[in-house]
Amino acid sequence: MSTDITVFDRRTKVPGRPAFVNGRPTRRRGEPTWEVARAFPRQGEWSEEEYLDFEESSGNQMVELVDGCLEFLPMPDLFHQGIVGYCYRHLFAYGEESGTGKAFTAPSPVRVREGQMREPDVFFLKPQRVKNRRKPPEGADLVMEVPSPGDENRKRDLVEKRRVYAKARIPEYWIIDPETETITVLSLSGKAYKVHAKFKPGERATSKLLPGFTLDVAAVFAAARD
Repeated sequence: MSTDITVFDRRTKVPGRPAFVNGRPTRRRGEPTWEVARAFPRQGEWSEEEYLDFEESSGNQMVELVDGCLEFLPMPDLFHQGIVGYCYRHLFAYGEESGTGKAFTAPSPVRVREGQMREPDVFFLKPQRVKNRRKPPEGADLVMEVPSPGDENRKRDLVEKRRVYAKARIPEYWIIDPETETITVLSLSGKAYKVHAKFKPGERATSKLLPGFTLDVAAVFAAARD
């Protein structure tokens, strides 16, 4: 008995060639490589181990694990990377000089809870947080995100990650927003973040968590244009 399943051409809305013949995917240009897709878990079924294996093999692709699903982040452009690089260099220098911790950048996953790995643009770890350098850290002490353009990307950093990082009890969250050219520093208070301060060009953003750590707001965004 034939087990062919007919598909419809998206443009013409008329029947196309079978997607499967006798249970096997057809070889048709423009169709997904079903044999490869079937080799991976379905969305909602990814384990932490499977996610880490995939991330290691996918190179510099930005991918997060969210409750068993892979969430692919936009590839950062030079504007975005200019901001990230500036913030990372200054946070790294602060950690080295003060001896209080180390700064890191994506792609490098942070485990915020079971079944959820996030990729902050920049994050800071105090020495006592690092248990195994071969595994993602359990949370972080400070994270920074630079929202990419687009409503979905901005919602992820301004709303979703604010909730996720607070639930993970990450003490401080910096939102470095190119659209408004502001830096909002959020400090954990109980189970939620409160705004420590919102800084604009002409001011220096300050940390409540790390004494003496500051960033020149104008210089942060100028780094994206240089």
